[in-house]
Amino acid sequence: MSGDVAVLGAGMHPWGKWGHGFTTYGTAAARTALADAGVDWRDVGSIVGADTVRGGYPGYVAGATFARALGWQGARVTSVYAACASGAQAIATARAQILAGLADVVLVVGADAAPKGFFAPAGGERPDDPDWLRFRVLGATNPAYFGLYARRRMALYGDTVEDFAQVKVKNSAAGALNPHARYRKAVSAEEVAASAVVADPLRLLDICATSDGGAALVLSSMEFARRRGVTDPVRVRAVSTVTPVYPRTVLDLPDVATDSTTAVAAPEQGFRASIARAAYEEAGIGPEDLSLAEVYDLSTALELEWYEDIGLCGAGEGAKLVREGITALGGRVPVNPSGGLASFGEAVPAQAIAQVCELTWQLRGTAGERQVTGARAGITANQGLFGHGSAVVVVR
Repeated sequence: MSGDVAVLGAGMHPWGKWGHGFTTYGTAAARTALADAGVDWRDVGSIVGADTVRGGYPGYVAGATFARALGWQGARVTSVYAACASGAQAIATARAQILAGLADVVLVVGADAAPKGFFAPAGGERPDDPDWLRFRVLGATNPAYFGLYARRRMALYGDTVEDFAQVKVKNSAAGALNPHARYRKAVSAEEVAASAVVADPLRLLDICATSDGGAALVLSSMEFARRRGVTDPVRVRAVSTVTPVYPRTVLDLPDVATDSTTAVAAPEQGFRASIARAAYEEAGIGPEDLSLAEVYDLSTALELEWYEDIGLCGAGEGAKLVREGITALGGRVPVNPSGGLASFGEAVPAQAIAQVCELTWQLRGTAGERQVTGARAGITANQGLFGHGSAVVVVR
């Protein structure tokens, strides 16, 4: 049996700081996706919501929250939380339901109303929560980890702050063309260098913001798509949600120590690379088949890591791709043609869904000024705290 499911509709609420609850953004994105698909909400057999956990009780039941906002109609419901991988987990759940014959049409929704500044764990004493623990023990916010990753690249591969700045330059140029992006202004390397230091060597413009926003997809069986006259839809072909392999040899959010390798050899492949490999294996394609990619650029330096992890180049060669324009719009394999998190900021439950929205528009050829010519296959790469892998392969 084919593992393909059709992407009939994609919709987003623009990212920004709008001052509303997450339900507002998710409902708007859902209605846009339903309209794009030409599907009535009453014909949806299942809704899968990617959770936000800072909004109190409704956040923990995001699927039902969106179903209620759209109007109760009896659809089965699922709510998913996997930190920044929540959106990919929601897509995986929807796809599994379709392939199992439990629903012909599934609506996937994620939205967030993010706090100002950096993300922090909820209050209270929770020494068994590693996210809470790293704040209490180290005082380490997310940007502190981003800075450590950047320093590691500089030490191992000779990357420079100028290389990191070029990632922001590239992504801001793409984001300036995206009507859904929060920051729609091209930025120069000089402006990056002039911005405030946040976590040395990274500056303010090297690190993504926190944002409000929403994204939604309407997925269906291939049979349903054909019955609707959609003979060549964009298709989700693979979803990777793998966990790490012991031992972990590189410090990763929110850990405060790595696993011991005293008696156990290090794995041949790191966690992020294993996420992409599982997606490629399921999809039956490789990095050489990609037309584009959407990756998780929490910082400019982390985007370079993803180039290597999704197989666009070897270890330490990411900066070379940026210098040569290979990952820019018009390059051989554009990465983050949406503008990435650099242009959107983080709306945690929505961002992995938003990545698939971008691939959908690109593969349809409807991405406007940021269109990647002849796009036929793309991959998303994302990563949630606590070992949540996230990658989706989309083809046409």
